Amino acid sequence: MTPFQANALLTLGTTLRQTGYRFMTVTPSTHRRLNGRPGNEQARDLRDVFGWSRPFSAAVLPPGMLELMTSAGVLAGEGDALRSTVRASTLDDLLLFHSAFPTHDDDAVFFGPDTYRFIGAMQRAFVADEAGPAPARAIDVGCGSGAGALTIARAFPAARVIGADVNTAALALARVNARLNGTVNVTVCESDLFNGVTGEVDLIVSNPPFVVDPDQRRYRHGGGERGAELSRRIVDEGLARLRPGGRLLLYTGVALSGPDDHFLNSIRARLQAECASWSYEELDPDIFGGQLGEPGYEEVERIAAVWLQARKR
Repeated sequence: MTPFQANALLTLGTTLRQTGYRFMTVTPSTHRRLNGRPGNEQARDLRDVFGWSRPFSAAVLPPGMLELMTSAGVLAGEGDALRSTVRASTLDDLLLFHSAFPTHDDDAVFFGPDTYRFIGAMQRAFVADEAGPAPARAIDVGCGSGAGALTIARAFPAARVIGADVNTAALALARVNARLNGTVNVTVCESDLFNGVTGEVDLIVSNPPFVVDPDQRRYRHGGGERGAELSRRIVDEGLARLRPGGRLLLYTGVALSGPDDHFLNSIRARLQAECASWSYEELDPDIFGGQLGEPGYEEVERIAAVWLQARKR
């Protein structure tokens, strides 16, 4: 991602919100298919510009918005072939900036259907545990746009929430998104998983990369066996960081080649040894079907979206 000017981007986001802007981000394959339909070659409104990432002419924008984009550093191209270098998506009443489509760069900030599943599972977990103590300190590991950190901060206004990511472009957008959505109890921290954060926490949430990416782009590549390395590290290192009674909430994808779940089998003994309670479920049995045609997936039958909840003893 190219650098942007935070205050101007914040003003741009505020202006977008005032127009009543709404956009739900779809999968890359759906995005590509919709943009390829006849008549979708050029943007006709703000959703096309900031949601569908279509080229546009200056006449599509309300007065003053082109200047805001220029000041924010999120305008690419020239003449009638202008593009926004960021997308803006809505999640409940949140408005969140992230990378424009398509996301090819190593420092791309991804947001999509997995984000919605992750946040929905987190919100349900918070409701189910309403009687439990509120976390005083929480961390969203691999925070990306900051959707998880902002969700924690809004659910627990007294908590100190850290959005941690190795990607400085993600941290910059997460910082703007926190300001745009009025969440004052979120700070961001450059960190490879937990190594940039000191001390114990009461709550850890994460939606890490979980696919095998031949280019090993940070926003996609999970590493290790079938993309599961980062998810395993988050369980192992996260349990070590939790205070007694603290919770780990992990949304990830598991590439399965038969009836056995290799990821669950690799973490089960640690969960049983250190957790007072834990649960593991498939939220969706078949996601990212197109990934099965990529190198490294020759023996994989399906990729399942899974949800782990663990409370430390």
